[in-house]
Amino acid sequence: MARAFWKGSISFGLVEIPVSLLPATKSHDLEFALLDRKDFSPVGFKRYNKASGREVPWDQVVRGYEYEPDEFVVLSDEELHRANVERSETIEIVSFVNGAEVDPVYYETPYYVQPMKRGSKAYTLLRAALERSGKVGIARVVLRTRQRVAALLVRDRVLVLDLLRYAHELRNVDEIEVPPKSGKGAAISATELKVAQQLVDGMSGSWDPEAYKDEYRDDVLALVRRKVKAGQTHAIVEPEPSEAPRRARSEVMDLMPLLKRSLAERGGAGKRPAKAKPMRAARGTRRRRGSA
Repeated sequence: MARAFWKGSISFGLVEIPVSLLPATKSHDLEFALLDRKDFSPVGFKRYNKASGREVPWDQVVRGYEYEPDEFVVLSDEELHRANVERSETIEIVSFVNGAEVDPVYYETPYYVQPMKRGSKAYTLLRAALERSGKVGIARVVLRTRQRVAALLVRDRVLVLDLLRYAHELRNVDEIEVPPKSGKGAAISATELKVAQQLVDGMSGSWDPEAYKDEYRDDVLALVRRKVKAGQTHAIVEPEPSEAPRRARSEVMDLMPLLKRSLAERGGAGKRPAKAKPMRAARGTRRRRGSA
């Protein structure tokens, strides 16, 4: 089970709920070591003194804030904590808002909120109040030397603190070049819209997060197993000189044939299109993916 990395309390009104935070996510990213191409030995990273060039061990590394060029104020973890003890140990709920009002683009990182006492009545009460009202608590919390804004919400039986992005961290949508909703450049026919809506309806279903897997990760791990089994652990596959560069994709202007074909392949009733049969490799060419 994940270990708590923060301990403090939730504060709303005069109510204090002692809690701890645990990561709500776990990483499944593929981790690759960097190797020297000559002998495949691991390539390391060194922390070194930029003035002397000497390596600096972790226990000799301190945190400094550069207040002027090349001038630093050293701050220890204890000093950062003491800068504002109340802020660094409190999830302060400042307001409650309707959950639907928070644009999903603001959500960043979720953490599970665990009560210090399993039978906490205040925790149970806050959870029930959020569930019944359909609201989320907007809170301030200091994590890792930075004050964050966060949403406190309910997932199953657990309170979740989901860190939010600040408004200034999001790019203004006016910077993004997209077709206008109306006017020149946005002309779509009623027939096109109708067929597109039929395709959307045919592909609609209930949200099932368990149905989605990282297939690319599985393919890479399968490739690793094949190379190990074939004794090709140090084989480096280079691009073939004869390979032609991929052509840039151009947008099809007449969408109706594609929409109708997509709808026909799904049978108009939510069926998945049949997977295309893989093409056989031509003689004289070496198979790339999956070769062992």
